[in-house]
Amino acid sequence: MTTVTHAHVRAAAERIAGHVLRTPVIETSPGMLLKLELLQHSGSFKVRGAFNRMLSAGEVPESGVIAASGGNHGLAVAFAARALGVRAEIFVPEVTSAVKVAGLKALGADITQTGAIYSEAAEAAAKRAAETGALPVHAYDQAEVVAGQGTTGLELIEQTGGVDTVVVAVGGGGFAAGITLGTAGSSGGPKIVAVEPELIPTLHAALEAGSPVQVGVSGVGADALGASKIGGLAFEVLASPRVESVLVPDEAIVAARRELWERHRLVTEHAGAAAYAAVMSGAYRPEPGERVAVVVCGSNTDPATLTTG
Repeated sequence: MTTVTHAHVRAAAERIAGHVLRTPVIETSPGMLLKLELLQHSGSFKVRGAFNRMLSAGEVPESGVIAASGGNHGLAVAFAARALGVRAEIFVPEVTSAVKVAGLKALGADITQTGAIYSEAAEAAAKRAAETGALPVHAYDQAEVVAGQGTTGLELIEQTGGVDTVVVAVGGGGFAAGITLGTAGSSGGPKIVAVEPELIPTLHAALEAGSPVQVGVSGVGADALGASKIGGLAFEVLASPRVESVLVPDEAIVAARRELWERHRLVTEHAGAAAYAAVMSGAYRPEPGERVAVVVCGSNTDPATLTTG
């Protein structure tokens, strides 16, 4: 397995500079910061990994790029492909929201909706890639993707001068692993609080088992945090004393999403509010004086549902 390091994250930051946004950090109360990756191109952090994968590959095949996604990764790949002038073919499962499917169409991607959950769409995409020779861009278990996502953490440290803790949502784990690497420093780096829905505990279950294991996929975060097993690269990084695994119920995610809108006018999808849910619900309780950065990671949602759940 390819090891991803802090140096890979720094190289990715240089490579994708000019292609991604430097998203803002806001302080909502003393010691509580929000890193607003929901304002990133394509509506989530995923575009960082997509650009790094494509730009690292050198020449993209004439058949273009291919990806499987619950929606956000597909949108990112389609956005990056359009920016770089290559074809994108995206496989999404049936749980993918209509908002995300519409976004993929608007970006000009060729879309195949198949399978009940992400893993089934991923199997179909892998088969198609073998047939066409297109460049696969994995949603989370690919070194270039993990390194690209990690630029969020690198940027956060540059913007804040350092924090005690970073709270981040986990699906397949590539984002949390990248942030763990991107925030690493000579003293080890901040604590990482890895937050998952109780109904999709990929990392939590893997840490208990000692290796990645299959879990069920359901609940409000399924279209964005719907991996059924933590990525191998992510587990290698996240099985660390720096990382604390936390689970939150769907009710807390719904409430956090509503609060992000009502208090801060931030339009997030459920997965984008998962990390905030850990702090708001008390699943993670900061110590007095602890400086905490919560990553708000996705905005691809129907705004009409913000106050209805």
